[in-house]
Amino acid sequence: MPDLVRSLGVRSTGSTMSRREAIRRAALGAVALTTGACLDSTDPSPRQGGPGRLSARVKSPTRTAEPGLYEFGFGVVRDGFYYVPTGYRPTTPAPVALLLHGAGQDATELVDPIRPIADTLGMVLVAPDSRYGTWDAIDSGFGGDVEFIDRAFEWVVDRVRVDASRIRIVGFSDGGSYAVSMGLINGDFFSRVVAFSPGFIVEGPRNGTPKFFITHGTRDQVLPIDSTSRQIVPRLRNSGYDVEYHEFDGGHFVTRALLEQAIGWAAA
Repeated sequence: MPDLVRSLGVRSTGSTMSRREAIRRAALGAVALTTGACLDSTDPSPRQGGPGRLSARVKSPTRTAEPGLYEFGFGVVRDGFYYVPTGYRPTTPAPVALLLHGAGQDATELVDPIRPIADTLGMVLVAPDSRYGTWDAIDSGFGGDVEFIDRAFEWVVDRVRVDASRIRIVGFSDGGSYAVSMGLINGDFFSRVVAFSPGFIVEGPRNGTPKFFITHGTRDQVLPIDSTSRQIVPRLRNSGYDVEYHEFDGGHFVTRALLEQAIGWAAA
């Protein structure tokens, strides 16, 4: 397994989020947490059922995918992967997790370290790339990314037998913020939500009662813990949600032990 400090942390590339941008997002998150308002939602054609609602649902597959890592192959610049774990049997419904990467990254950020864990747990992974540098609702409103996630899920459930009671969503950094937000809006689809170092909640109509597993480093300088998880977690608990929360001595990443614990919790 790769070093998670590097694979799920801020990389030194030109595509990563700048310190100034991180501060701006943390400030936006604090405003959203304080007011209960969503970020500027400019999607001109919100999806049926409210912003951020997924339409994909589990069905009986018409094809069979063998264990392995596959590109979606949708013919777009930013695509993504799905992973069928070793030992998958087409007759046995498998748990599935939607993986959402951090800003400036792609699907490999989470797929690479989680694949060995998925093999142990028999968990299918669905890992789309965001349409642009990060997930749409982080800076505007739910739109193209929701449509692409729907398309990715529909592609996978047509090839893999999925356990409808164990559909999970997992995200890191901006992907963590998106996971919490989408989890609340689609809690009747995602029964468990894992967020590593989330920044804020993008509000929308809430459905279902998902459970949450959240981690955050106490020395995170990208999304400082005091203005993010230490506000997000009490807010979720005060709203009646079951939240397992772990702080650790570290920066903007997740430790190997917490990653394994979180994915094991998600697959349970």
